[in-house]
This record gives sequence, C-alpha cells and structure tokens, in this order.
Amino acid sequence: MDWKQEKIVTFRTALIDWYEKNKRVLPWRENTEPYRIWVSEIMLQQTKVDTVMPYFERFMTWFPTMQDFTEAPEERILKAWEGLGYYSRVRNLQAAMKTVVEEMDGVVPDNLTDILELKGVGPYTAGAVLSIAYERPEPAVDGNVMRVISRVLEIDDDIMKQKTRKKFEAALYELIDPEKPGEFNQGLMEIGALVCTPKKPMCLVCPLQEFCEAHKAGEEELYPVKIKKTKVKKMYLSSAIVQTGADQFIIEQRPDTGLLANLWQFPTVEQSDNQEALKLAFLQKYGMELQIKPEPITHVKHIFSHLVWEVDVFAAQAITTQPVDLKLKTVTKEEMGHLAFPVPYQKMWQAFQKGEIQ
Repeated sequence: MDWKQEKIVTFRTALIDWYEKNKRVLPWRENTEPYRIWVSEIMLQQTKVDTVMPYFERFMTWFPTMQDFTEAPEERILKAWEGLGYYSRVRNLQAAMKTVVEEMDGVVPDNLTDILELKGVGPYTAGAVLSIAYERPEPAVDGNVMRVISRVLEIDDDIMKQKTRKKFEAALYELIDPEKPGEFNQGLMEIGALVCTPKKPMCLVCPLQEFCEAHKAGEEELYPVKIKKTKVKKMYLSSAIVQTGADQFIIEQRPDTGLLANLWQFPTVEQSDNQEALKLAFLQKYGMELQIKPEPITHVKHIFSHLVWEVDVFAAQAITTQPVDLKLKTVTKEEMGHLAFPVPYQKMWQAFQKGEIQ
C-alpha cells in the first residue's frame, strides 16, 4: 500500500464519521462486554444480521453470563442454537469459554496471542473481540470487509486463498484507526452490509467513494475475486415421521461426531425406487416394520456448504419394532419441543403438523 499518512487519516475519518451517524441499532451494540461481543460474532459467521438478532436476545436471556453458559448442558445450548446451523460453533464457543472461566478467572484475553489459543477462535473473531471490546488495533477481516477493501484498493487476488487474507490484514494494519479500532472495523462491516453490496453497490452514497479505485474504473462488481472449485455432492434421502400412538413419535439422535452431531432427527434412509424397498430399508436400519403412506408429505431440499440433501418425507405408523443399536427415543409433541432438530427436520415437522390440522 502506497498511501500517504494524510490520506489514511482522511479515510479513517470518513469511515468512522459515517458509521457513527448511520450504524444500525443492534442488541450486541448495547455495550461492549467481551462475552456479548464474542457470542454475537460467532453467531454472525455465515448468518445474516436479521436472523441472528432474535437468537442473540434469547441466548442472553437463557445465559446472561459466561458462567451460566459454561454450566449449561449440551442439549440446552444446542436448543438455543437450533436453526442457526454450523453447530460446532456453539460447542467450540462453550469449550473456549470454559477455558476462560476455569483457567483465566473468567476474563476474556485482551491480546492476540492468548485469544487465538482458545478453541474455535480464528483471526476474524479475535480481531472483532479485541477491537470492539478492548479497543485494540486489530483488523477483523470478514466477507464484507474483504469486499470493501478489495474494491477500494483493487485487490484482484483470489479471496479463497489464505495468502490473500494475509494481504488484506497487512493493508488493514496500516489503515485501522488506533484510537477507534472498534468503530473502524464495525464501520467497514456496516458499509459492506448496507452500501458496498455484492451486486449494485450504492457508490453514490458511499463515504469511501473518493478512495475507491474500482469505482473510478467503473469495475466495482468485478471485486472481490473468488474462484470456485468445490464440487457439491448430492444425497437423496427418505425420512419417516413415525407414530406409535396418537402422541408418540420415534426420533433418532445423530452420532456424536460429524455433520449435525448429537442433534435429533426423524428416521432417515437412502431413497428407494418403490414402497416395498423403502419399508425394507427402514426395517434393516431401524428394526421397525412400518406402514407408510404412499404419497410424501413434502419434499425438503437443504444446502450445506459442500453438500445438498434432497429428502422425501413420509408419514408412517410403526407396526412392530425391535431394539437396534441406534439412539432411538419415543417422545410426545411437547417433549419434542425441548430437543434440538436441524433446520431440514424442523421443516418436515412443520409440514406434518400442517397436514394434521387440515
């Protein structure tokens, strides 16, 4: 970066002045307590602000202090996170906060070296917590920030590469305001969310317009550069909402490692060509002989980062059941409401209940 100090100071002033006048009212901005900032930043990873707000408020009601959160059973924290996805985030968050409570007297580290030692804390989360909670001049490089800075500086490196992130961090160490690093970082995030959007950025109202090289060239939408290489795998599945009585349903707990670990789901098998093959698949996997309604209740498509589920959902009655070595459980509707289910299974349950009402 070859900016003179005067230009850097002008950039900081334009950004922070805009942020202080235009920032959204968000629950985690009520104060800069490290616990609240840390929770909000983990929730906001790969999740929209509007989605996170009610989750954050409920989380703070259930777990008002770090101590409350670290002492909560896993089933409770998964229920609090239900629907946010990427459940390893909340497990890692609890593990890291237990370290803080047990080994650091409950004080979140205020320096980069120590905070990066905590489980699940990467450079972005560390930079966000340190700058916002402790006013440390550490950059917080997320997708919004990379989009803004790639346009301002015309950085045309592939943002999916680790060395590119280092390039952004190096530039931001020069640009960040040492007096107001929290406002600086949040200002970049806010501009990326509200003004410097992926498509049709609102350059005419952007406070950074005069600094933006991509805007001067009329090439804003060419940045950031992202080269996709990942192949997406598809899985075709069938799930059954199995009743053993008027208000008795069989559910299954997923394995304690891997995708959606320890969450609950309805019995699920690979899709079959016909009803008899489908019944046989459930019998072989679960030891359940089922009477399955011929037409699916609904079809659910769910997209993970590198995986797509295509799921046909059926209503079924258990004729006979035999114990199998799986984490099966019979629950009522009320009991089901206290357990954490992944989003696709929540959609299945909603479709089932809608059919019951009709």
